[in-house]
Amino acid sequence: MSNNAQSAVLTPEDDELLEHGGQDDGAATSRARPIPRISIQAFCEDQRLANVLQHAAEDRRLSKAHVSVHMGGASAAVAHYQESPTPNLIVIESSLPRMEMLAELDHLAESCDAGTKVLMVGRENDVVLYRELLKRGVSEYLVSPVSPMQMMETISGLYNNPDSDPVGHIYAFIGAKGGVGSSTICHNVSWALSELLRSNVVIADLDLAFGTTGLDFNQDPVQGIADALATPERLDEVLLDRLLTKCSDQLSIFAAPVVLDRDYDVTPESCEMVLDVVRQSVPYVTVDLPHSWTNWSKRVLLQADEVIITAEPDLANLRNAKNIIDLLKSARKNDSQPRLIINRVNMPKRPEIPIKEFETNLGLKAMAVIDFDIESFGQAANNGQMIEEVNAKSAAAQAFRSIAMAVTNRRDMKVEKPKPSAASALQPLFDKLRMKR
Repeated sequence: MSNNAQSAVLTPEDDELLEHGGQDDGAATSRARPIPRISIQAFCEDQRLANVLQHAAEDRRLSKAHVSVHMGGASAAVAHYQESPTPNLIVIESSLPRMEMLAELDHLAESCDAGTKVLMVGRENDVVLYRELLKRGVSEYLVSPVSPMQMMETISGLYNNPDSDPVGHIYAFIGAKGGVGSSTICHNVSWALSELLRSNVVIADLDLAFGTTGLDFNQDPVQGIADALATPERLDEVLLDRLLTKCSDQLSIFAAPVVLDRDYDVTPESCEMVLDVVRQSVPYVTVDLPHSWTNWSKRVLLQADEVIITAEPDLANLRNAKNIIDLLKSARKNDSQPRLIINRVNMPKRPEIPIKEFETNLGLKAMAVIDFDIESFGQAANNGQMIEEVNAKSAAAQAFRSIAMAVTNRRDMKVEKPKPSAASALQPLFDKLRMKR
């Protein structure tokens, strides 16, 4: 991605627009979907719009796009494209009166290649101007000031077909330290998500050497995610269906091979390609990340729609969680904050950092605090079951349901169990009568 915006000193108003322009609108954040590999060239009159475009170009949703920003407005665009081919998308800012703006666009149309889209940014909220722009083939018109999230949402709307199935959300689960239970939480939240919403969920286990997804769901898959990562360019919906292991009507796992006699040469590009195919097939993808810091695990973490950090209340977890949170805040300025889960609280004889102090030092309130429950978690792990299957009334089972609803911005829901039929209700009585006979 190339960005040629000129640097400028930002005013307090610019800072407000850049830092908070998109975050106050949660709906806009969810509507701005990843933008495909396109070329975008912008011609601005005001440095503020140039800064907004620069800010948007650094966002994960535009990571595949090639963005360049120039000054000069509509006249500079007309001069530039008399000698150069036009890109996929041209963004033009113009403060000209209506008739002069339309005249500049007519000149630009003479040099535009077929298939090029034009996004106009103007000063006036003029319905007549908007209609005239649409007649001339302009894709969209925005009234300044424009926020980065508004710009990304608009571009996303131009290149994501509203009639097609929406791109699935990716939830990345990572532990602040090895062995804190991030995988267990990922698997139980995924299971709760599939049961509560009755929606398709895929768990992608990226801990290739030591993943536990197969064990936790009592599965022994022959193929899995390593096969897809080896040749990501071959992965399509048909091959994906063969590599997934179905655990229920709604839940499938993309299991890790868990063998040590081979090397795993994983690249950030292969992870991105594989997860892109998966998210085109299901509405929810949960990624079980290993506690190892590599270029590809960092890429997955930064590109995910939501990040869920699991930590235990001790000093090492506090330090590591703080480092992860600081990285995400600096690299994902247009995204919501990561989610925090504090696990294995109140472990007997273990000194712990108080929860409020832990949250205060991180600057983040935990979405769930899960108590140490060796009996339920141990039984579930040994049986290859989820916590709710072992003890549906446990506090942990309720926590997993709440987490699933929170990360999908849904209200808490209860799974309605089918009412027993008359025959099943009387079955114990029939069994006793048979025994007497």
